[in-house]
Order: sequence, then structure tokens, then C-alpha cells
Amino acid sequence: MLVRLLYASRATAPLITSVQDSILEQSRARNPKLGITGILCYSDDLFIQVLEGGRDEVCELYNTIVRDDRHQNVRILSFEEIRERRFGNWTMGQVNLAKVNPSLLLKYGERPALSPFDCSGQATMALLEELIATSLVVNRGG
Repeated sequence: MLVRLLYASRATAPLITSVQDSILEQSRARNPKLGITGILCYSDDLFIQVLEGGRDEVCELYNTIVRDDRHQNVRILSFEEIRERRFGNWTMGQVNLAKVNPSLLLKYGERPALSPFDCSGQATMALLEELIATSLVVNRGG
């Protein structure tokens, strides 16, 4: 059974390039073997990630993320059974939220700043889909 999990978390330390690269490298190396696809968005202190795959694999990966010292305040925004993947051709896409136009953020939230903890999982997912549609996703791996 396929599932999609959307979560947000705060970074325990500022996300320097080496930490970002390490997270993406680990994801791209491990996730294909587990059948997991998804997208990772980050800013200076925020992660938003979608994970898709088998229920057990997604849940185990999420539990690993919750225990990861680089994350704090990990919160599930959405969890659903799905018929098909939205990110089936991605091992892990990457979006740098610092480069997103504030007007796009305002479209999905109360202020022109990303705050996934204060809006619905649906709004956050819609934002991610628009980021993909407008080609703001980089380092596509497949």
C-alpha cells in the first residue's frame, strides 16, 4: 500500500551547505532502495518534506527523522493512503525556500513567509506542487 507523508520540522542548527548536502546525499543513496520518492524544502531553520512509498518504509523513515539530532519540533502535516505517486520520478527534489517569491507564499498563507506549522497540510502541499510547476525545484534525482 502506497502512502504520502508531509511533515515539517525546525533545524537544531542553521542549515549550512554541508548539512544540506549531507541530507540530500543520504536521501538519494538510501531512498531508491526503499522505494521512497519525495521532495525536500528547506530554509535557514525549516524543513518541509514529502515522502511517498510503502507504508512501513515511509513510517520507518519518518521515525528515523524524528530521532535525527538535526531536527526538532517534527510535526506531521498530512498522512494519506494514495493510489499513485506525485513524485514518482524523484528520488529527492530540493527547493531552497529563501529563493521563493514572497507573493507565492502569501497565496497559501496569512503572511508572505512560510509557516507550515500555522497552515493546513493541504495548503502546504499546494505550495509544493506550484513550486514544482514553476521549476523552482533543483537537483532532481531519478
